[in-house]
Amino acid sequence: MPQPAAVSARPEPAAPIAADLLDFVRRTAADTGLIASLPLDPQGRTWVRLEGPGGSEAWVIGWPPGTGTGWHDHAESIGAFATASGELKENALAVRLPASGWKTLELAEGVDRERRLGPGQGRAFGQHHVHEVLNESETEHAVSVHAYYPPLPLIRRFSRSGTVLRLEQVERPEDWQ
Repeated sequence: MPQPAAVSARPEPAAPIAADLLDFVRRTAADTGLIASLPLDPQGRTWVRLEGPGGSEAWVIGWPPGTGTGWHDHAESIGAFATASGELKENALAVRLPASGWKTLELAEGVDRERRLGPGQGRAFGQHHVHEVLNESETEHAVSVHAYYPPLPLIRRFSRSGTVLRLEQVERPEDWQ
């Protein structure tokens, strides 16, 4: 007589996709109590780490007037972010960069993208998405929620001069936690 196959009582959770992360950051950005609890510092960005969906990492980030991230990517992670208060500007490159093996790249014309994200607005992105996020307000803080999957293995930081993008630094999680 055949034996029944073993059945797992608990299926493995599926890894989140970019749409899941975007849904999470939008819902979290709408949590006025959580957003109001973030301590804001007029001198620099502040952040609180959250548990994101499906093993992702998430952050609530406060942006003083005139602050930004500089050009960077999130390596092999997909991600999403949403503005909870204020307005953020994202400058992005519509091009996939090589994962490694380069220090300087000449960018083609037409790869620059710009978007402004007010309260409740967000966006998702794939691996190796190169961008910078800015709070261009001269007077108002902005607050946003970000999520990444898998949890960030590293961040590559870049400088940009015209069409030249230069890899400046690679940061690992221990550098920002």
